[in-house]
Amino acid sequence: MAESTNSAAVEIPPIISVDDHVVEPRDLWQRWLPARWRDAGPKLVRGPYEMVPAGEISRAARSGWSAFRPAATGPETDWWLFEGDVSATLLGNAAAGLPSEEVVPGPIGYDRMRPGFYSVKERLEDMSVNHIERSMCFPTYSRFAGQRFLDAKDKDLGLACVRAYNDWMVDEWCGDSGGRLIPLCIVPLWDAELAALEVRRNAQRGVRAVVFTELPSAQGLPSIHDANGYWDPFFTACNETETVICIHIGSSGQGQMTSDDAPLCVPIALTTTASQFAMADWLLSGNLVRFPKLRIAFSESQLGWMPFLWERLDNLWHKKNYHDDWSPLITQPPSSYVPGHIWGCFFEDAFGIKARQDIGIDMITFECDYPHQDSSWPNTKAYAEKVLAGLNATEIFKIVRGNAIEMLQIEPHLADAQVKEH
Repeated sequence: MAESTNSAAVEIPPIISVDDHVVEPRDLWQRWLPARWRDAGPKLVRGPYEMVPAGEISRAARSGWSAFRPAATGPETDWWLFEGDVSATLLGNAAAGLPSEEVVPGPIGYDRMRPGFYSVKERLEDMSVNHIERSMCFPTYSRFAGQRFLDAKDKDLGLACVRAYNDWMVDEWCGDSGGRLIPLCIVPLWDAELAALEVRRNAQRGVRAVVFTELPSAQGLPSIHDANGYWDPFFTACNETETVICIHIGSSGQGQMTSDDAPLCVPIALTTTASQFAMADWLLSGNLVRFPKLRIAFSESQLGWMPFLWERLDNLWHKKNYHDDWSPLITQPPSSYVPGHIWGCFFEDAFGIKARQDIGIDMITFECDYPHQDSSWPNTKAYAEKVLAGLNATEIFKIVRGNAIEMLQIEPHLADAQVKEH
């Protein structure tokens, strides 16, 4: 008998969110760095700020919601200090629970944040009221791919900061969660050999995923096409340990602003374009052939654009356009390298769900994006019920839970999870 497609008869299983975020605790590096590095490590201070007048900064620069700076007087916020750099948490990155009218450009201090942004106990509570069983969290101050420490002047200090973050992530943030928080680690992007060592170090203690940037060349690094195999040690480590490479939107650092006078919603609407660039890179690089166990997660990238890009790449391959420039490793249509290698992730994409058969039902994962301004918290279950209406129970299970289990190769059941309905 065929499964019912009546949405009213289908329950949403406990959700595994593969893209949320953690705001690093105030004292993370002061507690987790070796003693000799603590004075130089990132630390938090309280101080005033001011918004930068519109005439002193371009519209494109303001698109990052970072048009504020330290001031002599004014409202106060929390500032991170590291090697002379001063930065604060953008309100848009820590907005869950705030009324929409309060989500405006500017910083947010810890005094205004929900404790669940940075504290395990309260995070688990916020997950429970939202039908989230497990969650994997990207960094905030460290930036989505750990680029904060790529920019470190002292690379030994930068490496120590990377390792301290990962130790905190594994032993405290996830270690105190009863398995409900899934560890996601960062790597020293400036050295592929050191990155490989960090992948292996964390894989030995059960870490299944690591962050990476959309477009390394935008960070001044070799691209994944590098003829000298710059990234091979890192890719080899991920391949051998079957560590998922998670590529978050915005990790290229390239804002897609069309003009200085365009509304700020323009770059927000275009945040997935760098994901499209990165996807084309991966499918045409030959790396998925050279490293057959590589798994790539396009985090927060949404879904609807994927089938078109694959069709376009396949058409170019069949026509043999620019045939002298194709990698000899690409012996099949580029879309054939997607299954088992590339997963998409969405928090709000009704069209992508309509195109699920073209994407591949096994390659779609779900997220809450807590605590960002776009987060569906605390209504993620309600959104899932709406957007997945008409799907059968097997499809729903795969999207909200099963595909994440397969991608990350984690336990299918979590006996101690307390996902309470409120």
